[in-house]
Amino acid sequence: MQTKLASWARDTDLGNEADAILRRCVHCGFCTATCPTYQVLGDELDSPRGRIYLIKQVLEGAEPTQSTQQHLDRCLTCRNCETTCPSGVEYGHLVDIGRKIVDERVPRSWGDRTKRTLLRKAMMSPLFAPAMRLGQAVRGLLPESLKRKVPERRDAGALPDIARHARQVLMLAGCVQPAMMPTIDAATIRVLDAVGIGARIAPGAGCCGAVSFHLDAQDAALAQMRANVDAWWPLVQDGKVEAIVMNASGCGAMVKEYAHHLRHDPAYAQKAADIVALVKDVAEIVAPHAGQLRARLPDGARAAFHPPCTLQHWQGLRPLSEQLLADLGFELLPFADKHLCCGSAGAYSVLNPDIALQLRDRKLSAISAGGPDVILSANIGCIGHLQSGTDTPVRHWIEVVDERLRSVAGG
Repeated sequence: MQTKLASWARDTDLGNEADAILRRCVHCGFCTATCPTYQVLGDELDSPRGRIYLIKQVLEGAEPTQSTQQHLDRCLTCRNCETTCPSGVEYGHLVDIGRKIVDERVPRSWGDRTKRTLLRKAMMSPLFAPAMRLGQAVRGLLPESLKRKVPERRDAGALPDIARHARQVLMLAGCVQPAMMPTIDAATIRVLDAVGIGARIAPGAGCCGAVSFHLDAQDAALAQMRANVDAWWPLVQDGKVEAIVMNASGCGAMVKEYAHHLRHDPAYAQKAADIVALVKDVAEIVAPHAGQLRARLPDGARAAFHPPCTLQHWQGLRPLSEQLLADLGFELLPFADKHLCCGSAGAYSVLNPDIALQLRDRKLSAISAGGPDVILSANIGCIGHLQSGTDTPVRHWIEVVDERLRSVAGG
């Protein structure tokens, strides 16, 4: 695609990056066939190709409008289009640039701005955990629209003494997962303990930055990234940990891009690259021990595995994850359109509920055709979103592995 950047964009870091990405696009339209929003809305401007044209026009000097902003907002950032694209267009990075530029030029309404700010701050507030516990206590009384955002609380169980292990890894503290689904972190610690790995959280580490980055606060997100690098760096530098393990694929996808986001920061560029080299999804850590675990596990349930977009399209880990689950004894059931987004996409399901619910119901319809005993996934957002539309249990796969291990041990 030929480009002619406006003077304000020419020879800038963002302009040069966008220009390089735009020039790879050959207008083929393969991306429209796998774009969830295009399939729901049928509008070319709500497809990757259409959004690429909008961003190109803005970079070439066209004045963006609220309509431009809305089309970019509707993107789930699932990156399914990147998996489909034959030309290697880095659409995800391009839409990040487009959103930043458009948001600087198109003021949001007071209501939209307030909703985004409150959502971002609430998810990272120290009051989030007690508010979530209160919501879970009165969950049965909540209106359906709110009830589906409040998962039922389960006991996290006792944790092992991880200090005895020579092998040590770090886990991300995160922002909402410890409050909403503490069983995921507890299960991760116990399963890793079962294969001789101690997992702990570094003091000072927190939200990965994804929430802020996708809610018009990219500078705040960069500050969160730097804070996590600072928290992990002493332990990484001293060689005390062999990996930084992610059990939420959305967080893992973001942290694996720290080197990209901090590449222009001379104080953090190399540190971020070193950190990224150590980041592993929990499936990558458990996979080499699948045989060891399988010997201790009963036969698994009939399960449907929903691979989050951040796992399959951002990180390319769907094949490894599915093979791991099969090796652990799960009977994985096929279903249609496994590559499509479920509609969760972080805060997307709150800001664009109509599209999100259509995608959720489409996904659940495909999954339910096989009659699974349980739906497995690898990201808290997808788990909560899918569970809100079905009575079939939706769990993080490591929770189910942990429960099977404990059932055999009698604990």
